Amino acid sequence: MEKTYNPTKIEQRWYRFWEERGYFAPRGEGSPYCIMIPPPNVTGSLHMGHAFQDTIMDALIRYHRMKGDRTLWQVGTDHAGIATQMVVERQLEREGKTRHDLGREKFVEKVWEWKRESGGTITRQLRRMGASVDWSRERFTMDDGLSKAVREVFVRLYQEGLIYRGKRLVNWDPVLHTAVSDLEVIQEEEEGFLWHLRYPLADGTGHLIVATTRPETMLGDAAVAVHPGDERYAHLVGQKILLPLTGRAIPVIADEYVDPEFGTGCVKITPAHDFNDYEVWLRHRDESTISELPHGGLINIFTPDAAILAAGPDAELIPEEYRGLDRFEARRQIVADLAAQDLLEKTEEHRHVVPRGDRSGAIIEPYLTDQWYVRVAPLAKPAIEVVEKGTIRFVPDNWKNTYFEWMRNIQDWCISRQIWWGHRIPAWYDDNGDVYVGRSEEEVREQHGLGPEVKLRQDEDVLDTWFSSALWPFSTLGWPDETEELRAFYPTNVLVTGF
Repeated sequence: MEKTYNPTKIEQRWYRFWEERGYFAPRGEGSPYCIMIPPPNVTGSLHMGHAFQDTIMDALIRYHRMKGDRTLWQVGTDHAGIATQMVVERQLEREGKTRHDLGREKFVEKVWEWKRESGGTITRQLRRMGASVDWSRERFTMDDGLSKAVREVFVRLYQEGLIYRGKRLVNWDPVLHTAVSDLEVIQEEEEGFLWHLRYPLADGTGHLIVATTRPETMLGDAAVAVHPGDERYAHLVGQKILLPLTGRAIPVIADEYVDPEFGTGCVKITPAHDFNDYEVWLRHRDESTISELPHGGLINIFTPDAAILAAGPDAELIPEEYRGLDRFEARRQIVADLAAQDLLEKTEEHRHVVPRGDRSGAIIEPYLTDQWYVRVAPLAKPAIEVVEKGTIRFVPDNWKNTYFEWMRNIQDWCISRQIWWGHRIPAWYDDNGDVYVGRSEEEVREQHGLGPEVKLRQDEDVLDTWFSSALWPFSTLGWPDETEELRAFYPTNVLVTGF
């Protein structure tokens, strides 16, 4: 026997021995016991959080295996839409190319090639840790079977009225050119400025002062809001203001969103470029002073690059000298022009929260686009009830309060992403813009009686990575088919995850 322990030599030898003989696969006739490993991103590598939770899962799995239970620890990886696409796009950049040079089909082939050659870091690390997962059942969220489950869920939810397409504000990454989730936005304090602007009353009797950290968005203002209980401005509600630099008349409205104690108690409302302002707009959009505005007050001023629009119906509402400028160029020009017209009250240094994309580092813009959404409240209701009844328990128990806070205040989920790597949305459009949802183009044509003379094009967007990850506990077991594994191991027993 060697005098010193050599873990590399010993551990790797015995792990191969166990894996090759199928010791980690479910065996015997005992009670089924199953844990799903939360699928890590295929682009990543394990960190201490993975090591901690995987150790807990491995201990539980080995305990139940030794008890004689029919034990499954399901392993696999997530296709990680944006992260993986960025890795491959950076490779192309080094070659002086973009994904558009390849085209969609060739680019997706390139991603699959990267996955085969470089996407195995995490699986190698799991083996090195000694995790006793069932490698014979390893899955990937873009596998054919899992893709079938994704299409099936999308179609069913659409048929039940729980998936819809709508124009709403999203977190928009102007570098990646896609919507991103709140979890993909880093909110950090940064040094900046607060500009106090004078908005003249249309009757020439004075002006209101509003403060903003984003003066370029004033080009899309639809109103100035004051608090309904603020006596200073009660007589002005319903009157008009001339929006500086544009000459457009916008109303003064009353809304409880405004804090009368903050600043002057006057807030510019830009519903197409601010989430809070959008909610104010929703409450007032049926009032004649708002509904008679261009586009009902919902005025987009940005391109997908976050430059000022240079063409189109909305661009006609923007003074010509700002069209086509980058947002920060426009900011400098607008501030200078306001100062030249004596409409800049003052400028203050101001530390404020700036949202940045966690992948690109770009400042995120609230942006009005057509996206696909899941209507989440009806789905959250039974999920809340099973925890209230104790059918599902949290350990430690106090985390159920955080869960309830999330679930009771949940918003509809934007599930579409404007990238190429991922599950393409199973929806097709004809030349009239009518949309047809189905498991395939053939199914769509058959269901709707569309002959070959009707041209159809599939939606260009892909689904948020989490759409397929959410199906992991049953898609990996063969759903929507009624498999023996699905009957045996679903619902699963434990979910180990960190926050």
